[in-house]
Amino acid sequence: MTTEQVAGRVVPTLEAVAARAGVSRATVSRVVNGSPKVTPEVVAAVERAIADLNYVPNRAARSLASRRTQVIALVVPESTAKVFADPFFASIVQGVALSLADTEYTLNMVISSETNPDKTRRYLMGGNVDGALVVSHHSGDHSYAQLGTSLPLVFGGRPVSESQHASYYVDVDNVAGARVATEHLIQRGRRSIALITGPQDMPAGLDRFTGWKQAMDAAGLDTSQVAYGDFSPASGLEAMRGLLAAGRPIDGLFAANDQMAAGAYSAIHEAGLSIPGDVAVVGYDDDSFGLMSTPPLTTVHQPSIGLGETMARVLVRRLAGDPVDRVTLLPTELVIRQST
Repeated sequence: MTTEQVAGRVVPTLEAVAARAGVSRATVSRVVNGSPKVTPEVVAAVERAIADLNYVPNRAARSLASRRTQVIALVVPESTAKVFADPFFASIVQGVALSLADTEYTLNMVISSETNPDKTRRYLMGGNVDGALVVSHHSGDHSYAQLGTSLPLVFGGRPVSESQHASYYVDVDNVAGARVATEHLIQRGRRSIALITGPQDMPAGLDRFTGWKQAMDAAGLDTSQVAYGDFSPASGLEAMRGLLAAGRPIDGLFAANDQMAAGAYSAIHEAGLSIPGDVAVVGYDDDSFGLMSTPPLTTVHQPSIGLGETMARVLVRRLAGDPVDRVTLLPTELVIRQST
């Protein structure tokens, strides 16, 4: 047989390639699978035949034989609205795609709400993927970690639970980043520095709170002006309104991400205050929200694209059986702009 019907299309078979190259079907199979037991001349002949016939290897058949799908899932346990509103996720996808570009792996993105994750778990364990990347800076409970004994996983962000520290994960040093951000405000002469932090059951919220408090404690400053958001602009607006309504002096603000900082800007301007004259502001992430703010936001840069690249690289190495560290921490950097 030289052709077969696939989804209504006539496509060449392995036998057709073999006939065109003048070799056996087994030899073509060895070339397609990268076997070193084929001479360069035969490899060249088979590759010419493949190009002439526009032959594409049958991935499904190869998967059955190798028990590999050559597919990696990127699981985002968030609502669709959050995924497409948050530039963090776009950067992660970009980084993962860049890392996988020179591999044979195809990337599947799965948006899965943590309130109903069973469908995603069934997909992951159904032989559809070789491994998975799980990322969300809004949720850190690593609820997929239980799958790690059966499926190679790499997480974006550290686990909250001590019992899940066996997970492989890539993260930034959020404590150090938040500490540097707060120290910058202190160095600018600010002494009444408020905090808008994220939820305290999430790693970024916990660690950025810790970094702010470390810097404040070291300077002997009051740490009682704290408000909580959910990393969205709306929550930053409401948090800052509450802080200002309390009537206590505030001359500096550290917001645990740029989106909440952008919301806080609106509340500061509503109150007739200026940035940085009355209130100096530092955010975290270095995303488009910070760049579009007026004045442009001083912020902590976290390498989101690099985070995605590193996660993918760690997973590919795991799939290849190579040794790899369970924990990879990437550095942050303070980007100083006009808000301080």
